[in-house]
This record gives sequence, C-alpha cells and structure tokens, in this order.
Amino acid sequence: MSKVIALVDGSTYSQSVCDHAAWVAKGKGWPVEVLHVIGRRDEATDPRNLSGNIGLGARTALLNELADLDAQKAKLARKRGQAIIEDASARIAAEGVEVSARLRIGDLIDTLREAEAEADLVIIGKRGEGADFASLHLGSNMERVVRASSRPVLVASRAFRPVQKLLVAFDGGRFAMKAVDHIARSELFAGLAIHLLTVGDETQEARRAIEGAAAVLKGGGYDVTTEIAEGQPEKEIADRAEAHDFDLLVMGAYGHSRIRSLLIGSTTTEMIRACKVPVLLFR
Repeated sequence: MSKVIALVDGSTYSQSVCDHAAWVAKGKGWPVEVLHVIGRRDEATDPRNLSGNIGLGARTALLNELADLDAQKAKLARKRGQAIIEDASARIAAEGVEVSARLRIGDLIDTLREAEAEADLVIIGKRGEGADFASLHLGSNMERVVRASSRPVLVASRAFRPVQKLLVAFDGGRFAMKAVDHIARSELFAGLAIHLLTVGDETQEARRAIEGAAAVLKGGGYDVTTEIAEGQPEKEIADRAEAHDFDLLVMGAYGHSRIRSLLIGSTTTEMIRACKVPVLLFR
C-alpha cells in the first residue's frame, strides 16, 4: 500500500511537515508514517585525552561518570524522540488521516531507504533543529535526503498554506517530464492552476518541449500557461515563485540544463534555499 513518510525532528519545520503530509494523504487517500531517527554519535571519552597527572583511580571514576552521562543522554534522546513522534502523529491524526510512527536509532539515510520501500513520497523540512535561520542555511539532513532518496521528495517550507497554484520548472529532461506526467494523472493537483516555466534560450526545440508538456497537462484537465525566460534558473524560478504567489514549486531532481548543476554536488540545495515555497522534486 502506498504511503507518505514524514520525517520529523522536533524543529519548527516539523509542524509544517505534518501539515503537508496530511494534505497529501487526504488528497491521495494514503496513510502517513511519521519517522524520527536518533543519530548515533560517538560521545565516549578517549582516555588518551586525559591528563597523565590524573591517577588511575581518578581516570576510572571519570570514565565511569562519563559512561553514566552518555547513558542518561541516550535515554533522554529516546524520550524526546518518542514525544516528537507522538505529537506529530496527533497533529496528523487530527486531520482524519491514518497515521503510524517509527522511532529508530542509527543512520538517517539507511533507515529511510528501508522505510521508503513501501512509500511513494518523502516529506522533510527545509531546515532542521540545528539550522542557522539568520543565514538561511539549510539542514544537512535535508541535503542528504534529497540526494539519496529514490522517491519524490517534498521539501516543506516553514509554514503550510493551501496549495492553489503550481509553478513547474521544466527543462525538457526526462525527470521534468516525469513530474509533468505525474501531475497530469494525480488527483492531488486536480483543478489547480499550473504555470510551466523554462529558463534558457528560446529555441524551437525549447518551445516544442514546453508546448508538449503543456499538452500533457491540458489533457489531464488543467488550465496551463507557459513561459520561456532567460537568466539563471535559481534566480528566475525563485523570483517568479514569490512575485506571482505560487504555493508549490515542482521540478525534476535532475535534468540536462543548468538546473542539473544546481541539484548535484555542493550546490544541490541552492534552488530550495532560494525559494520560499515548498519544493516537490521528482526523480
């Protein structure tokens, strides 16, 4: 059975993740699995770092005390994790959505790969609890999930708002076309206004590609507008998303234009950082 995976960490964005998950679940008729992963951190103290002037008995006592402290931290992390998934589950269930929860200790990506085998969508917040909001840095876990997940990933903005207008960044690549095909067949987006945007030179090939994508969407019953704009993809797309009050940006995770460089390597999340709306990535 298809489901939505909602990755929560107790940050401000976790509430938005839950609200986006409930919106998708109600639109698709899917259940939601709330997932919180407690990372393994090697916090044990290395005795070689202790002063040689400390006697054996003192070193042993200190190491025992540090071990007890580690055990207390691990216990608190589990309690906190349980509280996070319980609060998230309650928020989603309040929307009339079937929800389950999973609390795991280990590597986030390894856990996600196991969980997403039965899922069709992964939702994660743009920033996590450790992100620097002042400098607009993105969460490191978000970057890892975007790169590693085999499923479409919805990167939630800070607050959920009803989705009425879609901006689709279309570069003619097969992943962008996959996004278009999905939208055309999805009941989740039925009745929404769609704007197809290609950033690049307006060639005959680009015009044929965007018109072909528009035809697919119109065949699905959508009202579609198209545009080809020159400039840098991240700037042009982000500017239009904000200026025209779009509620969601949809794009392929990989392509064959300049957008490709934005989504691979060290600049993977530039587009997500620049946009103030949620971003749905297809692969």
